[in-house]
Amino acid sequence: MNYPNIHRATFLRRPNRFIAHVLLEGREEIVHVKNTGRCRELLVPGAEVWLVRSDQPNRKTAYDLVAVRKGERLINMDAQAPNAILAEYFSKTEFFGTDAVFRPEYTHGDSRYDFLVLDGEKRHLVEVKGVTLEREGKAFFPDAPTERGVKHLDGLTRALEEKFECWVCFVVQMEGITCLRPNDETHPAFGQALRRAAERGVQVRAFGCRVVPGAAEISYEIPVLL
Repeated sequence: MNYPNIHRATFLRRPNRFIAHVLLEGREEIVHVKNTGRCRELLVPGAEVWLVRSDQPNRKTAYDLVAVRKGERLINMDAQAPNAILAEYFSKTEFFGTDAVFRPEYTHGDSRYDFLVLDGEKRHLVEVKGVTLEREGKAFFPDAPTERGVKHLDGLTRALEEKFECWVCFVVQMEGITCLRPNDETHPAFGQALRRAAERGVQVRAFGCRVVPGAAEISYEIPVLL
């Protein structure tokens, strides 16, 4: 996926999870943060960030913060990007059949999943998780407790009994990652649910992305270590 109108800025502070103050072309600007997660290890004063200018003139903030540099690694932190990145990957590869039909935002049971994929006689439920937390070249999910994430995993496990093929796909929004692990330190219940789902037959996959300031795309698959 590509971003138009990309601009480099310097992160100053984040007074709440929705907005940040940045230094853009010599002036302080309030921008919308497209990720409500903590991202404490990413958004540190002085960090290089990348903004997309909105084409909506009546918005309170003119820019969205979508990427940040952590050391030598550029990380896409747009929470809406993983679905678009994975959909683009599906369309360009034979991950599913060439005639597969994709239906986004599909409700099943008491949860809404990112995709229903109809592939011949098979029905696939796909849940997508974006990953921005990195430590020593390894990716971890989640970066904060997510009861919703546990609910999704339990729902996918139940859906197996209804003859769905079920997937949880982690889109790691950066390059140079060697593996993905559940973040048991932050939310042990999610790790337990992920292992339980995998044991029952839910497919657990992770994908790394090539990230540049104005684009992000899946470039390789990452081992998941449960």
